[in-house]
Amino acid sequence: MTTAAPTTATAATTTAEVADLLDSLRTHRAFVRHTLGGVTREQLTARTTVSELTLGGIVKHLTAVEAEWMRFAKGQPHVMDFPSDPAGLAAVEEAFREEFRIADDQTAEDLLAEYARVAAETDAAIPGLDLDRSRELPVAPWFEPGATRTVRRVLLHLIAEIAQHAGHADIIRESIDGQKTMG
Repeated sequence: MTTAAPTTATAATTTAEVADLLDSLRTHRAFVRHTLGGVTREQLTARTTVSELTLGGIVKHLTAVEAEWMRFAKGQPHVMDFPSDPAGLAAVEEAFREEFRIADDQTAEDLLAEYARVAAETDAAIPGLDLDRSRELPVAPWFEPGATRTVRRVLLHLIAEIAQHAGHADIIRESIDGQKTMG
């Protein structure tokens, strides 16, 4: 995998495009934060569907995903490569499950503070990135070998990931106490 130095925005990267991407990221993050507003520790860890998803696990996962994809977008070393050996694969799968588990002493405020910290780093980095810069994707069963992604596509992926999990969180919260993010 190629690890190139980060590049700066080109003339083709418009201020309006960067503003739109940032606005979309911020909007969907706000839905997540609103959904977790005022939850108790019990609500933070409640499983209300057959999946293992919890409100706390969703925020922890979104924080990790955003941080990792931004390392990728900035051309920094990252940890997304998927090992091919069975032992390595099992370790990665366990690390993924761990990404959704929260510690006994973690609160919604703790999780949201870390999420806000990562979001602020992302928001500060985006205007300096070349959205057209492409990088080879990590080795993973769901990526075509040798496939690449532009920084723009990484940001669009983050927006989609946050929006999807905001919906999951909304369903979980509504099933706990009836609170809805919208409507």
